[in-house]
Amino acid sequence: MTPRRVEVTTPTDREIVLARNFAAPLDLVFAALTTPDLLRRWYGARGWNLVSCEIDLRVGGAWRYASEGPNGERMVQSGVYRVVDAPRLLVSTERFDDQSYEGESIVSHHLVERDGVTKLTTTVRYASQAARDTVLRYPMARGVGESYERLDVVLAESLASLKERIEERNR
Repeated sequence: MTPRRVEVTTPTDREIVLARNFAAPLDLVFAALTTPDLLRRWYGARGWNLVSCEIDLRVGGAWRYASEGPNGERMVQSGVYRVVDAPRLLVSTERFDDQSYEGESIVSHHLVERDGVTKLTTTVRYASQAARDTVLRYPMARGVGESYERLDVVLAESLASLKERIEERNR
C-alpha cells in the first residue's frame, strides 16, 4: 500500500493547512486526536514518542504534550481548547516551551467523513507571517507525514479490534 501524503498549503501569509484522508470513521479519527492512550501510540515523527499527554477536553480546558526524540531531545507543547464540537471540529491555542518564534498559534482540526474515509484538515494560524515562515523552514511536513503514517496503523488496529469484538458478540 502506498502511503498517503499530507497536502500542505499556505492559503494566507499567516496560515499553514495540512490535509490528509484516513481509512477510518469520523468518530475514531476524532478519538485518536483527543484520547491520551491513542495519542501516545501515534503522535510524533519517526523516532519521537509522546511521553506525557494531558487533556481536559472542554472549552477552556488545557492540553499539554511532552515528547522525547531519538537523542534525548525534549519538546513540550500546550494550549487551551476554544471549540470542542465532537467529532467534527476541534480548535485550540498552541505554544511550544522552546518556541523560536513569537506568539501563540490557533490550531483548527476539521473532520469530514465520506464513505468510511475521514478527511482531516488542520489549519494552523500563526501570530505573524514571520512566525509562519519560521515554521515552514522546519521539516514539519515530513514530521506530520510520519506521524500520520503511525496514526494509520493505530486506526487499522482499532478497527480490527472492534471488528473482532463484534464478531465475538455475534457468535
